[in-house]
Amino acid sequence: MILPVPTAHYMALSVLIFCCGAFGVATRRNPIVMLMCIELMLNAANLGFVALGRHFGDTGGQMLAIFVMAVAAGEVAIGLAIIVALFRTRETIDVDRVDSLRL
Repeated sequence: MILPVPTAHYMALSVLIFCCGAFGVATRRNPIVMLMCIELMLNAANLGFVALGRHFGDTGGQMLAIFVMAVAAGEVAIGLAIIVALFRTRETIDVDRVDSLRL
């Protein structure tokens, strides 16, 4: 007999993934790695939304996860455009050396 995985396990995994993403954003100085860590954090939130939606028998978690995926796609597009613009103007993408958004 196969037992279902408890919601607490999904939530613990979500917290673990979110903490890994937050640690990566806090410690890394490469903006591309920082964007990937932000994606980890958003995916952890998606896992939590879907797990809680399954737990309560509601489809709201899945709908919210799809909305977060759309926001994440926009975040990546805008983030990469900012990185390319910074590289063209400053010739570096090091976030410590880029201290303002003025050109």
